[in-house]
Amino acid sequence: MNNITFDHNLFLWLNFDGGEFMDKLMTAISGATMWIPLYLFILWLVWRTKGWRGTVAFVICVALAMGLADMLCGIFKHSGLLKHAWESFPVRHRPMFDSAVRDMAHVVSYRHGAFGTVSAHAATTCALATISSLVIRKGWYTGMIFCVVVLISYSRIYLACHFPLDIALGLTVGAVTGSAMWLLWRKLTEILRKYGKSAA
Repeated sequence: MNNITFDHNLFLWLNFDGGEFMDKLMTAISGATMWIPLYLFILWLVWRTKGWRGTVAFVICVALAMGLADMLCGIFKHSGLLKHAWESFPVRHRPMFDSAVRDMAHVVSYRHGAFGTVSAHAATTCALATISSLVIRKGWYTGMIFCVVVLISYSRIYLACHFPLDIALGLTVGAVTGSAMWLLWRKLTEILRKYGKSAA
């Protein structure tokens, strides 16, 4: 996939040297630690609206959605549990390692794997956003969580970890796995509710 160049100009437009503060900010946004309060808030929202049974089912389904999204992305990067699933798939280097743009890109750190398609960050965050927005079903929450997805996705471009196409494919994977696990959440919630009634 290294012969794909149509998104190079867009990448170079979005990727720039914002200085030390911007580098640290985007690195933090791309990480997991700063989002822990948001994850706890999501669990609280689900518990408040769906009760403990709905929350237990939600945790299970979110883990499955994000795990599946990550594994699917690994197929195309030849990494993770399914790295041998499609060995003939042509890999695409991250911008920081792509000879066509690496000398023009602003790179914060080279401590990443060589290949970037498909973006697991975009996939896993979109999976979480999709299933949680379908479960919580509040307009303000949906808007907020998808703004988070956009922010995290952009941080990956800023850090020269992904091209825009990598992000778009990751978002697609996340939307699919998140939607599928939402359907499973509905079934699990129904099963837990029936079990609770029969036990009573």
